[in-house]
Amino acid sequence: MLSSLRKVGSLARAASAGQKRFLSIHEYQSVKLLNSYGIPTPKSIAASSPQEAFDVAKSFGHNRLVIKAQVLAGGRGKGKFDSGLQGGVHMVDSPEQAKEYAEKMLGSKLITKQTGAGGRICNAVMLAERRDPSHEYYVAVLNDRVTQGVVLVASAQGGMNIEEVAAKDPSAIITTPINFETGLTKPEALAVANKLGFKDGAADEAADIFINLYRIFKDKDATQIEINPMAETADGKVLCMDAKFGFDDNAEFRQQDVFSLRDISQEETSEVEAQKANLNFIKLDGSIGCLVNGAGLAMATMDVLSLHGGNPANFLDVGGGATPETVKKAFEILLADHKVKSIFINIFGGIMRCDYIAEGVIKATKELELKIPLVVRLKGTKENEAKQMIKDSGLKITAFDGLDEAAETAVQLAAA
Repeated sequence: MLSSLRKVGSLARAASAGQKRFLSIHEYQSVKLLNSYGIPTPKSIAASSPQEAFDVAKSFGHNRLVIKAQVLAGGRGKGKFDSGLQGGVHMVDSPEQAKEYAEKMLGSKLITKQTGAGGRICNAVMLAERRDPSHEYYVAVLNDRVTQGVVLVASAQGGMNIEEVAAKDPSAIITTPINFETGLTKPEALAVANKLGFKDGAADEAADIFINLYRIFKDKDATQIEINPMAETADGKVLCMDAKFGFDDNAEFRQQDVFSLRDISQEETSEVEAQKANLNFIKLDGSIGCLVNGAGLAMATMDVLSLHGGNPANFLDVGGGATPETVKKAFEILLADHKVKSIFINIFGGIMRCDYIAEGVIKATKELELKIPLVVRLKGTKENEAKQMIKDSGLKITAFDGLDEAAETAVQLAAA
């Protein structure tokens, strides 16, 4: 329960200013973006069928390959497919082996430490050439609260969990502020490369990578770019071996090429549907569906449910501009979760009119043939009219004025 509330707390704070979803893209898409800015990577090609994986592997002309499941989650190498295959990253020594692995990966769900028990569907695999690193580094470009600007974060200890590196040896992390207008200069980039231990030509290659990573960050309205690892290979080349990108949803209107890469199969279906209806929705694991207006009230509502021994099934803020149709859509999303055993509606009518909510509740209850208990608390603008509408409807809707008694009843009904 506490973990659910912590998740809601952090995400609801973002939702208070309008819900934010930071777009992530698949590794093979990240590779293409890196290459388009002249950033070197191992040769990599995606495949969406076993036969395509066979053909792609054959096209490389050699058998030193790696196959990677394309799922938007960390820990793929240590994950497990529901098909029984252990691991989402494997060495491949022949086209036949590439096809065999693809058959076990594609269409199956990969379960990692980040996906939860349900896992995420694998719709594509990526074949990449194997390159032998002599040393691995960590590089990231991101926004920094302390400097209130963009920073380049680098470490000579790459290929591992950077949070653990920072905790054990803070001196291993090199942070370089970047001037937003002028970008990262070549002398600054070379200074970072030299601190990391790159020599001569490799230092120059690394510096160019740092400069171009910032170019992508600014040009594409990224929220983060993480390369882990960036490697110096045995033959002296510097390559980005793996990449993780995040992009600001507020920039979707001017980054349509990037946002066209969105893969909604990797997202929670209910959250995708909610976004289409301009609802701020986050799915949780409880049994009490919540429909509230305002992120602060939504968080307080979940706190009170928890206080009475309940477990919220979601965070749902309908905002100040909800209509009866929006409320009905919210009900549809709540009822799609079969774990929901009661619904608690808690509305404070400031900008939002309570009678609009009541109209939507009545409409949804009738049209969706609601079978589970419904508890409603309406306070504020058009409150009396809303209460009369609910009373006149003749529907079995339990109405309360007090938050505590309403929440307690919702908990009891969910447990009944």
